[in-house]
Amino acid sequence: MKKLIIATAAIAFSATSVFAQETKPASSPDGDTPVVATPTDQNATAPVEGANSFTEEQAKERIVETGYGDVTELKLDDQGVWQGKATKDGKSVMVSMDYQGNIVAR
Repeated sequence: MKKLIIATAAIAFSATSVFAQETKPASSPDGDTPVVATPTDQNATAPVEGANSFTEEQAKERIVETGYGDVTELKLDDQGVWQGKATKDGKSVMVSMDYQGNIVAR
């Protein structure tokens, strides 16, 4: 009986260790940029459509962190891209932020 309990515990432990392994995020199709944008690296095809998990406040904070001010009228469109107005270098621009965190101004 004791051997059966030890064997069961060993099997249960080895099965749970498989789930604990870390997985790395997938890279972008072109292999040049990460899936999630950083302040220095962005996806060249941005803004990228996809399910966006950023809240409005998080999107606004990220846009401000990249040098934009007066972020207003921020709305999540049907492609999963946050769209709004902002200012940079004294000019009014339209800004977009996709689910990867890429920020694009037009």
